[in-house]
Amino acid sequence: MPRPERPVDPEAGALQRFAWELRKLREQAGNPGYRELSRRAHYAPTTLAQAARGEALPSLAVVLAYVRACGGDAGHWEERWRCVAEEAGFAAPADDGRDDRSPYVGLAAYQAEDASRFHGRESLVDDLMARLDRRRLLAVCGASGAGKSSLLRAGLLPRACAQGWRPVLMTPGAHPLLEWAQSLAEASGVPADELHAALRDDPAGLPVLPELLLIVDQFEEVFTLCRDRGERAAFIAALPALAGAGRVVLGVRADFYAHCTDHPELAAALTGAQVPVGPMTTEELRQAVTRPAQEAGCVVEGSLLAAIMADSAGQIGALPLISHALAETWRRRRGTTLTLTGYQAAGGVHGALAKTAETAYEALTPAQQARAREVFVRLTAFGEGTDDTGRPISPAELDPLDLDTRTVLDHFSRVRLITLGADTVQISHEALIRAWPRLHQWLTTEREGLRVHRGLTQAAQAWAELEHDPGALYRGARLVIAREWVSRQEAGGRYGGDAGARRSVLNTLERAFLHASIAQEDTEHTRAVRRRRQLRALAAGLALLLAVSTATGVFATVKWREAVEAHRVALSRQLATQALYLAGSRPDTAMPLAVEAHALAPTTEARSALLSMTPHLARRGTLTGHAGAVSQVLFTPDGRTLVSVGRDRSVRLWDVRGGALLARLTGHDTWMKAAALSPDGRTLATGGEDGVLVLWDVPGRARIAALPGHDRQIREIAFSPDGRTLATASDDHSVMVWDAARHVRLRALTGHRAAVRGVAFSPDGRTLASAGDDRAVLLWDLARQAPPVLLGEHPETAAAVAFSPDGRTLASAGGRASVQLWDVARRTRLARLGHGEDGQVITLVFSPDGRTLAGSGHDPTVLLWDVAHRTLRGRLTGHQANVYTIAFDPSSSMLSSAGEDGTILLWDLAQASLAGHATAVADVAFSPDGRTLAGASGRRTMLWHSADRTLAAVHDDPSPQVNALAFSPDGRTLATAGGIVGLPSVVAGSAVTLWRDGRAALRLDGHTGPVLDAVFSPDGRLLATGGVDRTVILWDAARGTRLAVLTGHSLAVNGLAFSPDGRILASAGHDPAIMLWDVATRKPLAAPLVGHGGWVRTVAFSPDGRTLASAGADRTVMLWDVARRTRLATLPDHADAVTAGVAFSPDGRTLAFTSGNHTITLWDLRGRRLSARLSGHTQPVQAVAFSPDGRLLASAGADQAVILWQTDARRSAEHICAVLIRGLAEAQWRQHIPERPYPHTCPRPGPASTR
Repeated sequence: MPRPERPVDPEAGALQRFAWELRKLREQAGNPGYRELSRRAHYAPTTLAQAARGEALPSLAVVLAYVRACGGDAGHWEERWRCVAEEAGFAAPADDGRDDRSPYVGLAAYQAEDASRFHGRESLVDDLMARLDRRRLLAVCGASGAGKSSLLRAGLLPRACAQGWRPVLMTPGAHPLLEWAQSLAEASGVPADELHAALRDDPAGLPVLPELLLIVDQFEEVFTLCRDRGERAAFIAALPALAGAGRVVLGVRADFYAHCTDHPELAAALTGAQVPVGPMTTEELRQAVTRPAQEAGCVVEGSLLAAIMADSAGQIGALPLISHALAETWRRRRGTTLTLTGYQAAGGVHGALAKTAETAYEALTPAQQARAREVFVRLTAFGEGTDDTGRPISPAELDPLDLDTRTVLDHFSRVRLITLGADTVQISHEALIRAWPRLHQWLTTEREGLRVHRGLTQAAQAWAELEHDPGALYRGARLVIAREWVSRQEAGGRYGGDAGARRSVLNTLERAFLHASIAQEDTEHTRAVRRRRQLRALAAGLALLLAVSTATGVFATVKWREAVEAHRVALSRQLATQALYLAGSRPDTAMPLAVEAHALAPTTEARSALLSMTPHLARRGTLTGHAGAVSQVLFTPDGRTLVSVGRDRSVRLWDVRGGALLARLTGHDTWMKAAALSPDGRTLATGGEDGVLVLWDVPGRARIAALPGHDRQIREIAFSPDGRTLATASDDHSVMVWDAARHVRLRALTGHRAAVRGVAFSPDGRTLASAGDDRAVLLWDLARQAPPVLLGEHPETAAAVAFSPDGRTLASAGGRASVQLWDVARRTRLARLGHGEDGQVITLVFSPDGRTLAGSGHDPTVLLWDVAHRTLRGRLTGHQANVYTIAFDPSSSMLSSAGEDGTILLWDLAQASLAGHATAVADVAFSPDGRTLAGASGRRTMLWHSADRTLAAVHDDPSPQVNALAFSPDGRTLATAGGIVGLPSVVAGSAVTLWRDGRAALRLDGHTGPVLDAVFSPDGRLLATGGVDRTVILWDAARGTRLAVLTGHSLAVNGLAFSPDGRILASAGHDPAIMLWDVATRKPLAAPLVGHGGWVRTVAFSPDGRTLASAGADRTVMLWDVARRTRLATLPDHADAVTAGVAFSPDGRTLAFTSGNHTITLWDLRGRRLSARLSGHTQPVQAVAFSPDGRLLASAGADQAVILWQTDARRSAEHICAVLIRGLAEAQWRQHIPERPYPHTCPRPGPASTR
């Protein structure tokens, strides 16, 4: 529970009085929490809280951000701040030019000329120099902000020069081979073009330069900026060769080290050659802080040093933040002393960088602020499973002749947040991406739109490099998506409606590229139109000549049919592209478009779009009509009618089956904040801002009575189970109980000290629960006139309460994503439910069977918790703003939600997305009967019922990381293979656990490193496991005893598979090789199958055992003839998956494998062609698995998602038409395909529920 704010005395001085005034301003704004203020003000919550603490004078930028977030007058408060600063004796730092002499470099890395100011890493530099005597290639690894670049540039490079080395410093950039050649040319005197050719064609022939030391800083740019896979591979392959000619030191971010291991030659060279850069020790940090000041003739206050130590304790990437905070403190020094007061005024380690950035941003005009956002987004490379990184770019990409752009670059370079080079522009340090909340928000808002823009930027640059080759222009779906995105952005201004921000979202090159693409498409379209006209003319001419030549007429008819069919195919592909584009934002429009695309022509694109609708099948439909927010939705007892109330002062009744509006009732002239239906569904109660309770006759569609009583607005209403009593909760701190039949107030319950937000009757009607802004959850005994019982408190506001159907459990919500379960009888807390988001939960409801608790609020996602297992089990995404209300259909699996965006969404819980994993999902597996699906992430394994998506069990594994799953053929045993994979790998926890009857029955220890895969033999008697220790172990599955150890791989064993008859075991390794073992003799059948250019991750046998599929890091899937040991085919476009990247369907007709852009490819093995590509994951896919009947495909992703895909397009179309409450409206069809008659895709509405 967060501590309450310490009181401040307004009479105790200027600072205390100023803090007291800030708190009063916050109270007048509704007392929002500091996390909410942080979201509005773009400063950290701790920075804003410190501003109102009265201990130090906050900076003007922080005060103005605080005031604007609370709706105050910025001009008045700026004058007030200056008066306090003058009264308290503080002065803002002057721009007197003293920064040029600062001994601290701020965000920038220390360079060779800064060696005299670089302290604290002397022992690490000594270690590097000692290692260079023993090793020719080293990798300096550390988190972003750990100080790698400064260590290499200001530590290693000067020391190497002093000891006679010839160091050469480079960063890879977008063309690492060219950068390398130019750097070596300066050191060796050999022409750069000759070196470039040698590096590309024969790196082993490079001249020996024994004194050469090549330092490659920011090696991760090879993966983030270099887009040419061939150049990247050649650069990495040449590294060991250059190390043989001299010495090589790589500086690489720790989260990119795994990318290095994807290249076997580099992984081998780096074995035992890593130099980790961790946090500084206390003494090292003291030296880094104090010695530069001492050498500049200044001193550091002891209290300041202690504060820096405390603020940076345990933070690996804090060094640039510390350096920047010290540079800002230097600006605020008093005489020759760096003070704690100056440090606090600067914002400290955690606030100085954000304060500098925000102050610089606020000083710009609106147009320049919009340009600043564009500049910083362009200077960031988006992470793919890793954190975002800096992206050095050419000034030409920013249109440098534009005055606002030039002003922004100069402005931010003066405060050292942007570094301007001769031909590059870049962020001074990646710490800015993490530390500046506004930049973080820019990068997370409309992320997919930013990716569209980035793809357009790269395509335009490639077009320019190819000298405007027409073949490099956008076509088809990519052009459609780019044009729609640009139109959306420029329709209202790139970053909002401010006139100053209105300008093209594209630079000169991008505009030229897009215009050329559009012009080429128009030209091709004109040719196509001319071709169709010619065909029509030809058909007409042939019709006239039909009497003369029947053969000619037949020919014309055939050509006409071909033209019609070509048009149908083109239209089908167009609809498929539009369906995929709309799937994320408007799935109930995208789904019928995909159905119609497949009905027109079953193209690959249409089949892909139709099957890619599977993650969105939970959406049943959207009801629109309210003008403003919807406060409450309620199902009638028979589930056929939905009642909604909202801000537009109307009550609406909807037909759930067809989505039609049945009635609109008016008569309660206020924003209705709450509503409740009597148990028989005949009486509706509404309440709102006027504090009046209004009763309605639902069958008669008429108002019955208006009952005043509350002094302030009504927040919540509840009927007793017998329908005789009503309870209302209000902002006047009271709960009132009413007689529903006589329309009179029975009693007022007073016990809350603030507004009451939630109220609920227990199922037996004897107890009333309430919750309010005083954080309290109270229980009232309605049979006695006794004071309420305090059940518990929330850390912040208690916003909602709900009883489970059996009355034993009460759920309450409030504060920052806090949902608590209480034992009503024992008055104790059972559990606290979380979901990893920051939004406050403000509405809760139990499902009719009590197994699921649904909640939502300020995070516009409906969350589904499994009550028995106390964990999140599903998410429903679709709202664009806060969700105010949720309701379950009492007769089906349907759920309705509504909120601030004014839309009412209908959902099918049986199709809800699977949730609960907090990290990347490593593997998925179906039980042999197909009824259960298991998924593993971290040490948690979750088991779901595949039919209704409910949770069956949760296992916490003894191993810290589960890497693979396998069910025994009888389905009674689940094997989990565990161990943490890394360099070096962790032995502890590297084991296999066998789960039976929901408990860990056996633990199999035998591997000396992480276990990467496990598989049962078809008869269930054997279990095979493989791991990092290069061995395959065969176990007796029943007794858990080790039978044999198979050795033959020279590197880690990644994947295993038994043939259907159980006689052959296939193993895949890092070698890279595929070995086939005779299970009976425990020996290899023949020489390994070799063909992959990178490690082999997965192997799988076809159901008939004749074919083996393998997937590798070389981005290919290979098919092998098992009997002849020969390769049958190589399939491209595979994306390496961590666990199981390939799977055969049970009928052997389809092969599924992970592919680019986070998709899954379905390959038709008989037709030898692409069948479909499934889109839905937002990060790389880790594993795929077919259900035993082949109707479903499960996939696990690094995005923490498990998706169940339908595999049959016809069945998918039938499902969509069955569940949607209505198909595509005629107006929507005209919007997308105006030239074709309205088709009535799903003419009859689906049933109201999936019963």
